[in-house]
Order: sequence, then structure tokens, then C-alpha cells
Amino acid sequence: MEEIIKVGFLGVAGVLLAVQFKGQKPEYGIYIGFAIGILIFSYVLRQVEAVVNQLGLIQKYLGGAQSYLAILLKVVGITYICEFSSGICKDAGYGAIADQIEILGKLSVMFAGLPILFAVIEQIQSFAG
Repeated sequence: MEEIIKVGFLGVAGVLLAVQFKGQKPEYGIYIGFAIGILIFSYVLRQVEAVVNQLGLIQKYLGGAQSYLAILLKVVGITYICEFSSGICKDAGYGAIADQIEILGKLSVMFAGLPILFAVIEQIQSFAG
């Protein structure tokens, strides 16, 4: 919980600092926002490492369904990267590029989830006989 509070304060402090520069030198505000985003991203990577270690324990219980866990991690990574990139583009005033990144992310998630959909369809067909 303390870590979340620290990250929250870091984000708010970064935004307040960026707002101070935005009036005189708008590009500095973007640079500060990007730097704060990278700092928070590095914290997130440490948290992801802890989650992956825990998922490694879960993987022992999955048996042959380990590929589903890999798909889950891939989808989480895709969504985080697209959300982060899109947010930076929106902050810089490039909403059209941000929208394209979001569309790419949605299509990538859909494509990554297709093996699960096929497995469900196969399971339904095996029950139907």
C-alpha cells in the first residue's frame, strides 16, 4: 500500500511540475510527463516480475493448459504498452495517433485470444458429439 501512495504522489508531483512549465515551454511539460511515466513504468516492471513469479507457481497446477497463462500475460502486456503509448500521444496533442495505437491494441488482444476461442469451440463440439 505504501508503494502505491509513493507512485501516486510521484505522478501528482510530476503533473504539477509539468503544468508549471507548460505555459512557457510546452515541450518541457511533455518531457517531464514522459520522464515521470518512465519512472512509474520501471516500478510497474518490478511488480510484474513479482506477479510472474507467482504465476510460475500456478503454472505447475495447469498441466497442459500452460499456453493459456502465456496468452494472459501477452494480453496484459499489450494492453499496458498500448495504454501507456496512447496516453503519451494524447498528452502531446496527437489524439489521432493515440486512437490508432488503441485500435492496434484491441486488434492484437483479439488476435492473441483466438487460440482460447478455438479451444472453447473444440470443447463444445466434443460435448455435442
